[in-house]
Amino acid sequence: MIVRTLLLSSMLAAAAVSGAAAQEAAPKGLDVELNALAASQKGCLFTFVAANGFQQNVSKVSFEFVIFNDKGTVERLALLDFRDLPAGKSKVRQFDVPGIKCEGVKNLLINDAPVCEGEGLDKARCMDGIVTRSKASAGLEG
Repeated sequence: MIVRTLLLSSMLAAAAVSGAAAQEAAPKGLDVELNALAASQKGCLFTFVAANGFQQNVSKVSFEFVIFNDKGTVERLALLDFRDLPAGKSKVRQFDVPGIKCEGVKNLLINDAPVCEGEGLDKARCMDGIVTRSKASAGLEG
């Protein structure tokens, strides 16, 4: 019984240490999700959910998106201003892109973050370790 208790205690301690190490090793950065595409009077309304995993606020961030059509060719480049992203928080941002039909959008690529500002934040950090995903009919890559 004592051996079993010691073995169980050792296993729980090892699991706690490895869980803490995995949590520390997890990249801390920006997470951008394409959440929805909806037809609008102008063209296509893109809805994103952006989360800031940094320890500091991002006071201003813009992403250069490449929008690919159903033929796999570049339809348009768009610079979208995500404004501020507070540390540890998520924000929903919507952009109405004129002249584009949502059903023709097949993939988006975040090409660059030409604006990435925040106290103690290096400009390149907004693209370092960026995590992207999509819940919409089009894909999103970073």
